[in-house]
Amino acid sequence: MKNLLLLLSSILISINSTAQKLEYETKSNIQYYSAAINKSDSYINERCVLDIYYPKNSKGFATIVWFHGGGLTGGNKEIPEALKNKGFAIIGINYRLSPKAKAEKAIEDAAAAVSWAFNNITSYGGDASEIFVSGHSAGGYLASMIGLDKKWLQKEGIDANRIAGLIPFSGQCITHFEIRRENGIPEKQPTIDQFAPLYYVRADAPPLLLITGDRELEMLGRYEENAYMARMMKLVGHTQTKLYELDGYGHGMTEPAFPLLVNEVTRILKERKK
Repeated sequence: MKNLLLLLSSILISINSTAQKLEYETKSNIQYYSAAINKSDSYINERCVLDIYYPKNSKGFATIVWFHGGGLTGGNKEIPEALKNKGFAIIGINYRLSPKAKAEKAIEDAAAAVSWAFNNITSYGGDASEIFVSGHSAGGYLASMIGLDKKWLQKEGIDANRIAGLIPFSGQCITHFEIRRENGIPEKQPTIDQFAPLYYVRADAPPLLLITGDRELEMLGRYEENAYMARMMKLVGHTQTKLYELDGYGHGMTEPAFPLLVNEVTRILKERKK
């Protein structure tokens, strides 16, 4: 056992050393809609942009698309520090916010941004078959919606099953509370309709890792929604669903969750190479 632990430690040090030798570059405020769409809508033109952080002297790397949180009403694109220098590209996405746009538009934007990643990552040196989608809170909701309800990416000419893995952090699995608010549904009235990831449980979805904070410290019902999602995904025959609850952490549970995201990406990439 001691020798095995030493070997694993040596491998991890080697991986980290190799990743850190890479040179990284960031390109900012890239518009992910077409020029025609940007010209037709000033809010899209202003808001629908992304940043990409990538290893510029590497080829065939994986990509993590990251959606920020903020209840679909606030927040801005980010490249999380904890994901840097790991050998991956990270794409931070801005999307339209309520009330300036209907919350549904954020789902459209999320799909358009992921489509941009599939269509453009190879020009940066990445592998379009190794794109992972993640995000925190509202961002986790967007990741789940476009990964499970295939219609959003179909509009962009992309099969959602091409996503290598979905890793939402504390995302809503029922209909998002901002969409419920827009439709006059009380915050504490759970709703599962066409705007709920739970509505689209399916056996053939990409690998799904659900991560939440402590059920006693999280936003109301957030752990339970994710637990129900995990259960239903397994019942419909999805064999790669996992749920992690981070004891002692509330809704802002990103820091302890980032290593789990990196581990899941690494695990899936290794599985694919077998």
